[in-house]
Amino acid sequence: MENRHFVYIIKCADNTLYTGWTTNIAKRLETHNSGKGAKYTRSRRPVKLVYLEEFDDKIEAQKREYAIKQLTRIKKEKLIENFNVDDCLI
Repeated sequence: MENRHFVYIIKCADNTLYTGWTTNIAKRLETHNSGKGAKYTRSRRPVKLVYLEEFDDKIEAQKREYAIKQLTRIKKEKLIENFNVDDCLI
């Protein structure tokens, strides 16, 4: 079985966006929402998945995570508006 790597954007309860990467998106979302995830999201729960990309390679996923983090909020929102989270199989 190949490892899958995901880059994701979540929307926090205060309407801010958080970008990260993981190998298990369902578990990572659960971790964020339980208050055990990133320090940034602990006080901004609940969080909701709004964007997801999948990669076969960890390095490529981390490069994409960095690239997304460099985008302005407006550009992140453009990514999000073209993404349908209901199509994700997580």
